[in-house]
Amino acid sequence: MLAKSYSAAISGVEALPVVVEVNTGEEGEMRLVLVGLPDTAVRESQDRVTSALQESHFKTPFTRTTINLAPGTLRKEGPMYDLPIALTILAATQQIPSCGLDDYLIAGELGLSGETRPIRGALSIALLAKQQNRKGVLLPRESAIEAAIIPNIDVYAIDKLDQAAHFLSGSLNLKPIEKNIPSESSKIPDLDFSDVKGQQRVIRAVEVAIAGNHNILMIGPPGSGKSMIAKRIPTIMPLPSIDEKIEMQKIYSAAGLDYCLYSENRPFRSPHHTISDVGLLGGGSIPRPGEISLAHLGVLFLDELPEFRRSTLEVLRQPLEDRCVTISRSASTVTLPASFSLVAAMNPTPDGFGVNKGVRSRSTPAQIQKYRSRVSGPLLDRIDIQVEVDDLSVQDLENQSSNPPSSLIRFRIEQARERQKNRFSGKYYNASMSGKILEQEVRYTPQQKDLLRQAINRMQLSARAYDRIRKVSLTIADLAGSDSIEDAHLLEAIQYRSLDRNDLV
Repeated sequence: MLAKSYSAAISGVEALPVVVEVNTGEEGEMRLVLVGLPDTAVRESQDRVTSALQESHFKTPFTRTTINLAPGTLRKEGPMYDLPIALTILAATQQIPSCGLDDYLIAGELGLSGETRPIRGALSIALLAKQQNRKGVLLPRESAIEAAIIPNIDVYAIDKLDQAAHFLSGSLNLKPIEKNIPSESSKIPDLDFSDVKGQQRVIRAVEVAIAGNHNILMIGPPGSGKSMIAKRIPTIMPLPSIDEKIEMQKIYSAAGLDYCLYSENRPFRSPHHTISDVGLLGGGSIPRPGEISLAHLGVLFLDELPEFRRSTLEVLRQPLEDRCVTISRSASTVTLPASFSLVAAMNPTPDGFGVNKGVRSRSTPAQIQKYRSRVSGPLLDRIDIQVEVDDLSVQDLENQSSNPPSSLIRFRIEQARERQKNRFSGKYYNASMSGKILEQEVRYTPQQKDLLRQAINRMQLSARAYDRIRKVSLTIADLAGSDSIEDAHLLEAIQYRSLDRNDLV
């Protein structure tokens, strides 16, 4: 007898529909035949499913049985098809009615005793079920709790195979998991900018960067507070909305990771400099999110920037422009979200010193040139704000006055972003302006144009850097609540490109 159930495959961060077909009673040797581009984990499901059926006191097929995962052109990965395969076998052997399988999307790994185990991508599967107007989804309990934040779709937690079978047979009344949608209420963060001593100029640069969604590079000696400041950046970003939390959880779920839906801070990812290109960008035979996608709507912090492999840094260039990353494989092409704020830090010289507390670097000019040249000009062009971090003096450390709290800085940033939302109808922020929009929104006086022209010629900056200065100057005006760009706004924006590019290329 032929029976069908419905499941999904995770491609990138999206769930694609999969139909599980089982045909029993075929002539031939008694065995299970699994087709439909399964990987090794899917092929092994035959043994897990057979044991789970026996331990749950169900009969296993005694004839040749073909299991097809359609469409056959889509590669299937992981043990998430165990539960739908087992339930479809039960329907094909008339141990449960097949009509109930049409109403649900089903996914879950089975243990040999029939208990269920969590899977990745539960949130995406629930969203797919909602799009298909299903009654609900059947998922292992841990995955079901994750998926239950999706409104208007019933999510049922399945602990064992026989529980799902009795539910679909109508002999067990199983209630969907209660919705527990995270709120947008704020709380006092564990980290705060009031903890930072001194570095008012750097904190100001960070505020400008986050207000306009610009990228920032901090250059300073060890111990000057670069990492301390970077770790506090999520506390000044606007609190994520419920939709943004769901979007972030969707990415983490597809990667098989946990993201705290009830945290008020956005993601902060800080990969080690030994990370591979695939680890940063994402990929694999079936592409999964990398660090830049896990930092979506949050912060990607690259400490010791020149220590990263050059090829690894260069893969950032396209995502920084497009706010997404496209991964092409022979079987398919996947686009992953990657709208993150890049925060990078580096030392001024290989030994960490410029002129530090009167101590000059012992590195030779050639060594400094080689060290700094690890950061390419094209990548540096895409970092809108470059700020030098001075070493702290004893007076700075002993000073009892503190920097403004994160909540106050976040309020100013929210005000600036509100102006940008009104300007661009909520589509993007200043950093993402196209050339045409930039010409419309950024207008300088003749004196300002001459000032910018002199700065570009003297600093030998590229056309891209020219546009970045204009975007940053508009963000500074937004922070000031000004409808026009003043001279002070332009000068501050130029100051953030003050590093001599020839020293860094």
